[in-house]
Amino acid sequence: MSRIDHINDPDAPAPNSVVPSTVAFVTDEQGRVLLIQRSDNGDWALPGGGHDLGEHIADTAIRETQEETGLDIEIIGIIGLYTDPGHLIEYGDGEVRQQFSIAFRAKPVGGMLRTSSESTQVAWVASNDLGGLPINPSMRMRIEHGFANRPEPYIG
Repeated sequence: MSRIDHINDPDAPAPNSVVPSTVAFVTDEQGRVLLIQRSDNGDWALPGGGHDLGEHIADTAIRETQEETGLDIEIIGIIGLYTDPGHLIEYGDGEVRQQFSIAFRAKPVGGMLRTSSESTQVAWVASNDLGGLPINPSMRMRIEHGFANRPEPYIG
């Protein structure tokens, strides 16, 4: 299914849903962050996705990271809450979702890197190598906040 991110776009379609979602900012021993290249739009992003009924929200980040990257992770903190009503996500099925995402800090605890139907590439990326990658501004903010090690979670 296709995906288009609209950020402060006056021509964007009106939202028709809000789905709690998560992303995981996972770092390795060298301080690199785990990123996926999304299969739906080609952008690079933190692994993550929508919350399922019956699961704890931190478990959403754990499940989505395992599904998209093959890695098992442990949640060790929270980076922030991202709820910008100007960021709309338009899907090919007609859903237009208003952003609602929780970014968790995590560490790898097992598994093997692999791609999935949602990720065409999976890679550990150093902060100084992010500049040339296509990353939407909202996701880039979450990644920057993760590298910044802010003392308090971002709320915005």
